[in-house]
Amino acid sequence: MEKNIKKIGMIVAVEIAAVMKRYEGRLEDASVPGFEVKLLRTEDYELYIVNSGAGEIASSSAVQLLISHFGVSMVVNFGVVGGLTPEMSVAKLAVVTDVVHYDYDVSEYLGYRKAVHVGYPTCNIPATEALVKAALAIELDLKPVICASGDKFIGSPVKKQELHDEYNADICEMEAAGIVLTCNRNNVPCLLIKAVSDSMGGGAEEFAREFERCADICLETVDKLIKTL
Repeated sequence: MEKNIKKIGMIVAVEIAAVMKRYEGRLEDASVPGFEVKLLRTEDYELYIVNSGAGEIASSSAVQLLISHFGVSMVVNFGVVGGLTPEMSVAKLAVVTDVVHYDYDVSEYLGYRKAVHVGYPTCNIPATEALVKAALAIELDLKPVICASGDKFIGSPVKKQELHDEYNADICEMEAAGIVLTCNRNNVPCLLIKAVSDSMGGGAEEFAREFERCADICLETVDKLIKTL
């Protein structure tokens, strides 16, 4: 009987160099118009890796491509993020339980609170609980976090503090809302693993200095989880 091979999608915003380094010599080109896609084949799964680029629109369209074109049954995302609390220091690893799309606002029209999407009771958009629990059981160093996601790089310590105070968020980045909203719409489970590249008091300089190291650390963890889940 032919073995059923699982198809997994991976969204990579700007950390593609870590992917190319880790899987050197093992990747096939599966690109389609508008997207650079790499395919990693193993005995147990096919991993379709999309280099989406930064931002919510890029990430959501890449997720839909993975689901509609490649037929993936799960989406994973790894990436570097900003820390919004003292605990979220450089290289700290996190698993996203909920996302807040903080720059989404229809309050003047629908009367919703800022960052609340239609169909969700609060501003917290949940990732897949079962995958979060499984990841925490496998990788004990992961910190469960709320992720503030929007289409802007946040380097200012003042703005970081504001995001934490308003949404109780632990980290911030630019793709998670697009990923989780699109996966939830398609009823496809998703798992988001992040590594802090710039701390609460850090900014663009710290991000640039720690980017490569933290991307490598994060991908190592995601690779382990994919093989185990």
